[in-house]
Amino acid sequence: MVKYHSTRGSCPPVSFEQAVLQGFAADGGLFVPHPITRLSRDRLNHWKHLCYVDLAKEVMSCFIDSTIVPKQDLGCLLDESFASFDKADPPLLSIDSDGQSWVLELFHGPTLSFKDVAMGFLIRVMDYFLDRRNDQLSLILATTGDTGPAAAYAAAGRKRISCWPLFPAGMISKEQELQMTTIGAENVTPVGVRGCLEGGDDLDLVVARLFGDGRLTNRLKLSSVNSINIGRVLMQAVHYFYAYFRLIERFGDALIFSIPAGAFGNSCGGEIARAMGLPIQFICATNKNHTLHRIFSAGIFEKLPLQHSLSSAIDIVVPYNFWRFLYLRSDLDPEVVNRSMSELKDRGKVTFDVSLSHKLSRGVVSASVTDEQTLVTMRDLYEQTGYLLDPHGAVAVAGAAQCRSMMAKPTPCVSVATAHPAKFPEVIKKALGSNHQLPEAAFHPSLEEAKHADVKMMTCNYEELEKRLVEEIEASLQGQQSDK
Repeated sequence: MVKYHSTRGSCPPVSFEQAVLQGFAADGGLFVPHPITRLSRDRLNHWKHLCYVDLAKEVMSCFIDSTIVPKQDLGCLLDESFASFDKADPPLLSIDSDGQSWVLELFHGPTLSFKDVAMGFLIRVMDYFLDRRNDQLSLILATTGDTGPAAAYAAAGRKRISCWPLFPAGMISKEQELQMTTIGAENVTPVGVRGCLEGGDDLDLVVARLFGDGRLTNRLKLSSVNSINIGRVLMQAVHYFYAYFRLIERFGDALIFSIPAGAFGNSCGGEIARAMGLPIQFICATNKNHTLHRIFSAGIFEKLPLQHSLSSAIDIVVPYNFWRFLYLRSDLDPEVVNRSMSELKDRGKVTFDVSLSHKLSRGVVSASVTDEQTLVTMRDLYEQTGYLLDPHGAVAVAGAAQCRSMMAKPTPCVSVATAHPAKFPEVIKKALGSNHQLPEAAFHPSLEEAKHADVKMMTCNYEELEKRLVEEIEASLQGQQSDK
């Protein structure tokens, strides 16, 4: 049976159910599955013609024992998760004349973001476990744009779950904010936090402190659906299998994915797929917050000041899923993770030795993309093909162009488009120029409706966030108890 081990190594492994409901491990680490099933070539061939949802059922069954979630129940949960998508099979589109550059659109879910791909399933499976336990959970999560709306939508109306998406006020697009604040569900309370000098990283620190207090975590019934939750990361492995199978007959095994990287959860999903035997490589595409680029290109992990960019959802300077990646690449050695985390905390910088740097960069190249390069990529692709990218997808495409120009031979590349462009109209205006009328692809009916809906949210200053959250969650739990 697959068990879930902490990257910090000082607590016993747990089941999938425990890992999903806890979020963080008891020692503050992140859960990683072990063993990871290594797929045979025959099994991969058996999967290659499956639709996305059926492929998800196969991949997830490798990590969820049927004694935890019977296969029939797992199938139902996944079917329900994708029922609200306008395209359950994500489109894979060629964006150049020679068929070497592709875009995988992962934004056809209810909140127009790739976060919907995993969030719907994760919250449904949490609800499934809570029903079985007759229990409740308080979900807190930090968002720099898309995680919050996806969590709010998936949690809305669920009687055993309250959801508290935290976002740095003024640092996400108005469209993303409205997707959270107009949801209208009693069990969802978005929190706009003023004074986050380090953006989402400041909020991550508050979340980590709350989870670091075991008694408080138990009292408030805390869990999270950020990509700290292993359920999210595992589901994000599926789209790599899907795109690979759609292109394998055209290109064989030579395929590279360019991924816009913030907290690094989507890339960790890809690393899980690689560990299962999928023969793919990655481009880690960062914006000017290039922590990950420095790790892969120079072997240095350093926390630098946050820089606000046009690709705001990946404005992250401490990509917490990197600790998962480090654990996997260091042969499941928690001491490597603990030592590196301590060095980063004490000195603000970790320099990896040559041997470990080589392990980390195996099959991974990286790029740092400026705002100007993001805008140029959006404009050029639109003018050449009529295709409109969001700024994060543009980071992936620009990063791919940088890295492929240095490769010895042309390698087909799939750039991951993580959000609908309509969530970023101001960036589109900058990219296309003031003389351009916004194209039809820059609008979406659900976002237009949200502009006229009632807003419900809580606001507070960063200094008071922790205290206010504890008070509000306690009051919410007491209200739920009195309603029984």
